Amino acid sequence: MDGKKKTAEIIKRLGKEYPSAETTLDFGSPFEVLVATILSAQTTDAHVNRVTPALFKKYGSIRAYAEAPLEDLQKDLASINFYNNKARHIQASARMIIEKYDSEVPRTMEELVTLPGVARKTANIVLSAAFGINEGIAVDTHVKRLANRLGLTTHRDPVKIEADLMKTTPSGEWSHLSHLLIYHGRKVCKALKPDHAACVLRDICPSADIN
Repeated sequence: MDGKKKTAEIIKRLGKEYPSAETTLDFGSPFEVLVATILSAQTTDAHVNRVTPALFKKYGSIRAYAEAPLEDLQKDLASINFYNNKARHIQASARMIIEKYDSEVPRTMEELVTLPGVARKTANIVLSAAFGINEGIAVDTHVKRLANRLGLTTHRDPVKIEADLMKTTPSGEWSHLSHLLIYHGRKVCKALKPDHAACVLRDICPSADIN
């Protein structure tokens, strides 16, 4: 089975398993997507979703984040991993969006990655979740792990993994594939002990016998 056929089969099977696969981050605006995604690095989406309701209520605009005392923002994020740096990135991004992008979250990869704390993964999530734009494939720890286990890539670098996946996946499925792999990684193909018996991909997975 070549790469394109294999990827299509993976999307087909996982699509049946997880018909509502989409971002699990809660948000109400493009900037809230950006904030939640920055916060989600090395922090679970569930934890982020416990923090953001109060955060979004307190800071109701991009300008509110830009003008808040940094110490207050850091205090509001104190339960999040690496909250000091994340608060700095969020505030700096808010200020750049106001000054450079007329208070509108950018809609291109090239512009988004100029924002502090934003690399391709975050930009891909923002573009997809906020604007419905499939610019690439967000490669988080789950996507990285499953792409290697499934033989869709031999790389460890997220940018190279993304390039490999984009070659075998129709552009309209880029975001969908990322969500499906994330859901499957959380539920079945876990880092420490994959549940092979419950895996619908076992017969096409070269790692089906790993412990």
